[in-house]
Amino acid sequence: MNNRASSSIAAQIPETLRLAQQNRVLRNTYALLALSLIPTIVGAYVASVFNFEAIFLAYPIAAPLGFFALAIGMMFVVTALRNSAWGIVALFAFTFVFGFMVTPILTYAASFSNGGQLIALAAGMTATIFFVLAGIASTAKRDFSFMGKFLFAGLITVILAAIANLFFQIPALSLTISCVAILLFSGYILYDVNRIVRGGETNYIMATMSIFISLYNLFVSLYCIFC
Repeated sequence: MNNRASSSIAAQIPETLRLAQQNRVLRNTYALLALSLIPTIVGAYVASVFNFEAIFLAYPIAAPLGFFALAIGMMFVVTALRNSAWGIVALFAFTFVFGFMVTPILTYAASFSNGGQLIALAAGMTATIFFVLAGIASTAKRDFSFMGKFLFAGLITVILAAIANLFFQIPALSLTISCVAILLFSGYILYDVNRIVRGGETNYIMATMSIFISLYNLFVSLYCIFC
């Protein structure tokens, strides 16, 4: 009887350690995600001081494409440094650049009498969607890993459509892209948080970067629909 009890306890130890590690990764991800908002805000402030939005007005096609290339490059840097403390520094630099990028949107919103309300609404809905989906992903017994291929295909489609619309500037296409992007990045939040909970992602730096990208694009897409 004692041998059976000892075997049962021994079998539970690896599972307990696995759950503890997953919870630690999730906590570290949320903590780092909150901290990453600081360089984002600083980046937005610096960009506003140096009138960064003027670059977008002067180069409406080259500037977004340049940012996209820079973002991809910095993603590779964060990935390469993900297992060291420099990975956190690279992640903060990554979010700082995204703060630069959100400045033209904030500046445009300032031209409306209710611009502040539109930004607050987009931010509030982004936070609500995140907390709801993160809660579902953390508590659901279902594995959402099957969504990965569909989400990646949707991401490629949205990127290509967004690049094409830089040249064609079709309002209806822009609205469609924003609507699809809301669904897409909401799906990515569900997918990424569920991966952490189930042990599919064990590096909190990579997890933070993935969720940050989803939140950023979700906010921008919601804002574009409201405006």
